[in-house]
Amino acid sequence: MLGTQIIAFLFCFCGIAAIIAATASNEWKVTSRASSVITATWVFQGLWMNCAGNALGAFHCRPHLTIFNIEGYIQACRGLMIAAVCLGFFGSICALVGMKCTKVGGSDQTKAKIACLAGLIFILCGLSAMTGCSLYANRITSEFFDPTFIAQKYELGAALFIGWAGSSLCIIGGSIFCFSMAENNKTPRMGYVYNTAASAVSTRTKAYKDSTDFITPKASPKHFDKNVYV
Repeated sequence: MLGTQIIAFLFCFCGIAAIIAATASNEWKVTSRASSVITATWVFQGLWMNCAGNALGAFHCRPHLTIFNIEGYIQACRGLMIAAVCLGFFGSICALVGMKCTKVGGSDQTKAKIACLAGLIFILCGLSAMTGCSLYANRITSEFFDPTFIAQKYELGAALFIGWAGSSLCIIGGSIFCFSMAENNKTPRMGYVYNTAASAVSTRTKAYKDSTDFITPKASPKHFDKNVYV
């Protein structure tokens, strides 16, 4: 069970790192480079900045000027990704307290409940990040395949795939933490059975030894008096 919790924590830690990287990335949507061969420039946008680059490797980024002039789906994705990062932070703290390899958190039953709570938080973290990435991707695909949309069309950026991967890892790790509670509830019962069996074997061994000593008493050592042979 200890190894399972460590694996779950590694999954969640990698997932949170991927979600943070996706949130800070500026490649949520990019223009098609195949359609810009002549100018050799392309544009990519994120939740916080709009950037442009060329084939020479020069990039120029400009942050969004005002929060009130941003489209609604971008604001919603911002909120979902920030919520995912915050949930991942609190979930990591609960996971460290609830893991059996740590010495804080109280008894095994209390630590199991804390670990289950950490799993639920990680699942919410993954669902929040996946919802934000899916909402942004849905907007990109709907604009790309809309024949009446005449503005610049974009494609899915690398940040979306990183966010989906991170959210999947958080959901998997959180599920493992939740299932570890059931395994922890079985552990004390198994230990109790083993202790009872050991005590019973010890009692039977002692009784058998006592009965053997009663049936076959030990021979007392002989004492010789030196005066007898004088």
